[in-house]
Amino acid sequence: MEFHVSLGKNLKDWREGAGLTQSGLAHATGIHQCMISRWEAGVNLPSITDLVTLADFYRITLDELIGRKEY
Repeated sequence: MEFHVSLGKNLKDWREGAGLTQSGLAHATGIHQCMISRWEAGVNLPSITDLVTLADFYRITLDELIGRKEY
């Protein structure tokens, strides 16, 4: 569960840093707002396809998106 929470926080931080609401991010990426909400709350994990979509949208790496600092 801890990974779900930290991933959700990272996803929320990237979204808010971009100045977007959940519905704004949903509109921009084609990902359903209810899924974004569930990820940010740590209820569900996004698929790798959705993670790639978000990383591409923010123009960052997957590592940056999920908050991975050690390789």
